Amino acid sequence: MLTHRSWVRERADSYERLELLGDSVLQLAVTMELMRRFPVASEGDLAWMRQGVVSGASCADAARRARLPEAFRENAPTSSRASSAAMSTKLNIQAALAEAVIGAAWLDLGQERTIRAALAAFAPALDAATPGARDAKTSLQELAARTKRAVSYRLDAEVGPAHSRIFRMSALVDGAVMGAGEGASKQAAEQAAALAAIRELDARQD
Repeated sequence: MLTHRSWVRERADSYERLELLGDSVLQLAVTMELMRRFPVASEGDLAWMRQGVVSGASCADAARRARLPEAFRENAPTSSRASSAAMSTKLNIQAALAEAVIGAAWLDLGQERTIRAALAAFAPALDAATPGARDAKTSLQELAARTKRAVSYRLDAEVGPAHSRIFRMSALVDGAVMGAGEGASKQAAEQAAALAAIRELDARQD
């Protein structure tokens, strides 16, 4: 269940098949729960909220709270103990472990118990889900798509020492700068730039 593909000769003996099943089960469970919590939410809002709840970051968070990275390291063969320690810190590995466990639970424990456990494990992400609370980058992408325009981002500058770096990004719509922003990470700077671009586009429509 927690066997990485690099530890086995046959890839089918790794956790990847269970990960695929677990991903499907988690999406189903979360969709059902969001529909129950938000009976009048639109399909778009439900899809957006589900994306946030089952994201790689949310799955990795659930894995860490369940101590799956530790179990992963303990399950590693002796020859792979060193590499397993490094792998267990990676978000994509942690997320895969969470999904694999859900897949295994589905096969061993059945639908009802697995869904109940999955919803409990993802309760923090579910509780944070809010209809209409989309991030700026997604909103800008949807706004541009309505008029068949392309959105891109450009790194303009990195300033400050390595431990407190500030990134400055521009949001471009069809190649034209529509907004600029800065943040402690590229992603945060992109979000700030996207928000500025949305405001600029809104102003031009007034």
